[in-house]
Formats: sequence, C-alpha cells, structure tokens
Amino acid sequence: MGAQMRVYRQRTKSVQSMKKITRAMELIAASRVVKARQYVKESTPYAIAITRACSAVASHSDTAHPLTTERENPKRAAVLIVTSDRGLAGAYSVNAIKKSGELIERLTNEGKEVVPFLAGRKAVSYYKFRRREYAAEWTGFSDKPDFETAREIGQRLVDEFTRGSEEGGVDEVHVVYTKFVSMVTQEPQDLRLLPLEVVEGEADADGDGNPDGPTPLYEFEPSPEQVLDALLPKYVTSRIFNALLQAAASELAARQRAMKSATDNAEELIKTYTRLANQARQAEITQEISEIVGGASALADAS
Repeated sequence: MGAQMRVYRQRTKSVQSMKKITRAMELIAASRVVKARQYVKESTPYAIAITRACSAVASHSDTAHPLTTERENPKRAAVLIVTSDRGLAGAYSVNAIKKSGELIERLTNEGKEVVPFLAGRKAVSYYKFRRREYAAEWTGFSDKPDFETAREIGQRLVDEFTRGSEEGGVDEVHVVYTKFVSMVTQEPQDLRLLPLEVVEGEADADGDGNPDGPTPLYEFEPSPEQVLDALLPKYVTSRIFNALLQAAASELAARQRAMKSATDNAEELIKTYTRLANQARQAEITQEISEIVGGASALADAS
C-alpha cells in the first residue's frame, strides 16, 4: 500500500508540473491572439481593395497581362502550404496539410505537375519524413509573420509564374492556409492567386465566390498596362501576407484551445490520482487496524 501511495503522489506531482506548463502556454496564446486578430482585421480591407482593383483593371480593359491571362494547357502548378513552426496546436497543421493533399490530388487529376512551396516547419517535416520533393521553404515566423517574408515568398512565386512551365516555372499559383473565422472556428482553405480570377468584374477576397458589395468605378492612368504592372506584384504580396496573418491567428487560437483542454485533463488526472492515493491510504489504515485487532484477540485467547 505504501508503494502505491508513493507512485500516485509522484504522478500527481508530475501532472501538476505539466498543468503549470500548459496553463502558462494557454495564457501566452490568449494574450498573443488578441494582437493577431487585430492584424488580420487591419490587413483584410487592404487585401480586398487591391484584389478588386486588379480585377477591375483586368475586366474593364482589353489588356492581356501575363499575370491575368489564362494559359493554354497549363502543365505545372505551384502550391504554397502554410503551416505552423511549432506543435501543441491541436490539429491545426494536420488540417492544412490534409487540405493541401486534396488540392494536389485534384490538380494531379487535371494532368498538372504540382510544385510544393512550404511555409512552416510542420510542412517541411512532413515532406522530409516522407522524402517528398519541394521547391522552397520558409520557416521561423508562423506565429508572428512579417511583411518582408511575405514579399520574399510573393516575389519567388511571381518569378516562377512569369517563367512559365516551358522554362521550368509554373502556370498556376495556389495557396493553402487556415482562415481565421472565430476563436472556435478556423477553416483550411485553398486559393488560386495566379492567374487572377475575375468573376463578372468583381473580386472575391476570400476565394469563396462571395464578393463584398458592388465593384467601384476606376479610372486607369496612365494606362491599364502600367497599372497592372504596378498593382499585381503588390496584390500577390498583400494576399500572401493576409494569408500568413490569418494562419497565425488560427494557430494561436488552436493552441489556446488545445492547451486549455490539456489543462482541464490535467486537473481531472490530479483528482483521479488524489482519490486513488486516499483509497490506498484508507486501505493501509484499515489493514493496520485489522492487524492490531487480530493481535489483541490472539493475546486475549492465549491468556
């Protein structure tokens, strides 16, 4: 009985230590997700506006720009997969990788060769463990992305798209990221960045076919070609930056929820081990009393 009590007490101390760690991580994630949500709120209107402006230029002019023109028989497609750098965030990275797998399967069935680009150590580990090839990786910024990283990623994807599949580049650019809906809901999404999709002259900011209101009227100066040359690289960078911010907010929200669940489970384990230790102690006391009573009875019978 004494050995059981020691085991239960040791386990209780271990679980209490883990509870302190998970509680601290929960509080850290809760404090950081507030800023992450604010960044998403501030960057989304700009991403929507620049997308709608690019769509307006492409739909209201006869300009055939390389970044807005559908290519005949596209052969290669780039897929940027956005995951986290660290774990302990529930199924956040798993869901993003699963969504990318569905997109890759669909593109492969269309006869296109997929070229993965990875953002986040979880995606890199996933591909390296399975010995799959990928074109480039960016890590170390998942929970706090910066604009320079988004610009670097955007420039690389634009360069690959500009080269085209005939010169070793790509004909399409897709992004898989996790959209932040609320603290409870985060949805993995895939979005085609290039060539720019235009639906009846209206831009779809989220890639779900629901534009936000009517398209404003624009005047293009000095020319639609020059406007597109200036806007489209900014469009790609802003959309990637917004996707990274959405993913960061989703990661922190998922980590807060996962750590709260771990803390609650730790509390339940502590209660269970405490109850088992008390039962073992009561059994030991009962056994000692029985031994004392038995000894006293034996002495009384002997006398």
